[in-house]
Amino acid sequence: MLSRQVPRYAAVGLLQVVADSAAFIALTAVGVGTAPANLASRLCGALLGFAMNGRYTFADRDGAWAARRALPRFAAVWIALTLVGTAAVVGIERHASLALTWLLKPLVDALLAALGFLLARHWVYR
Repeated sequence: MLSRQVPRYAAVGLLQVVADSAAFIALTAVGVGTAPANLASRLCGALLGFAMNGRYTFADRDGAWAARRALPRFAAVWIALTLVGTAAVVGIERHASLALTWLLKPLVDALLAALGFLLARHWVYR
């Protein structure tokens, strides 16, 4: 099962990072602050990820998943990881530049995704 979950989680994660990063860049480019832009962009990615990971990555063999049971746990993990990620991108922007933040945000999100996979596999979608 793990051999099926890892590639699917990675594919969904790649889509999430692209959607999240594009929204973040667009929002900050028009003047939205780094922290609110990160929260909004991560929410876009989260909605995509919750649906796709629940349906394709962590679903039962018949494709079923318990969204009602998983949603509160997903929200708890998302909030925690979003707080860490927001602190990181705000710190990068304050100590370097917005342009560097645009480049490093996908790396920050990828690192958080590794932890997110473990939490999703062992707690969120169980």
